[in-house]
Amino acid sequence: MTQLTLLCLPYSGASAMVYSRWRRKLPEWIKLQPVELPGRGARFGEPLHTDMRRLARQLAEEQLVTLKAPYALFGHSLGALLACEMAHALRSLGSPEPVALFASGTAAPTMRADYDRGFAEPKSDAELIEQLRSLNGTSEEVLANAELMSLTLPVLRADFLLCGRFEPVERAPLKCPVHVLGGKADRASTEQLIGWSRETRGSFSVDMLAGGHFFIHEHEAKVLKVIKDQLDIHHRRHAIVASA
Repeated sequence: MTQLTLLCLPYSGASAMVYSRWRRKLPEWIKLQPVELPGRGARFGEPLHTDMRRLARQLAEEQLVTLKAPYALFGHSLGALLACEMAHALRSLGSPEPVALFASGTAAPTMRADYDRGFAEPKSDAELIEQLRSLNGTSEEVLANAELMSLTLPVLRADFLLCGRFEPVERAPLKCPVHVLGGKADRASTEQLIGWSRETRGSFSVDMLAGGHFFIHEHEAKVLKVIKDQLDIHHRRHAIVASA
């Protein structure tokens, strides 16, 4: 059975390794490929980016060297915007579109004015730490670790700029299906999540899960089931076309 590559983009302040445990929880025909961003993880020595489209273009060019269809893109929060921009960048570079785009935990590109209010410029270290605390995704032990925070806060500042400076542009929508995941207790409203439907001419769905901003970890099994079920549809369709 043909493998389907799932490119996964991390959320603000995170390394792509947050997705590594998914490898053993997804079926063998899904090849999980976390996409590391410059300035973190194995790419720690590289400069951080604050321009979303320039970063997406760089990542697309890097992936294009080895990427083969079929593939899908998944991103959570900041990663969702990057995944969408990568889909457009890959298309402009001559790659086929993904079989699916999964946008998780954030407002649609065209509905970010209210969602991003207050995040356009970096905050003080204390305010950044309070923002992390409010998202309930970082333990107090980590937040109190000055050495660890000294490494994390510059990344978080750059990521806030990536989102705060991002502006939607007029362009042809994607043709691939877009599947949105949201947390029922997260700050992205239903209207802001449904706004992702403007990004495609293909099919569209929204799945609301229990939990706050980090519902992808709180309810990992349900998130993976949504991804697997949706990709299974596209994967079987691709297999039928390939065998015809």
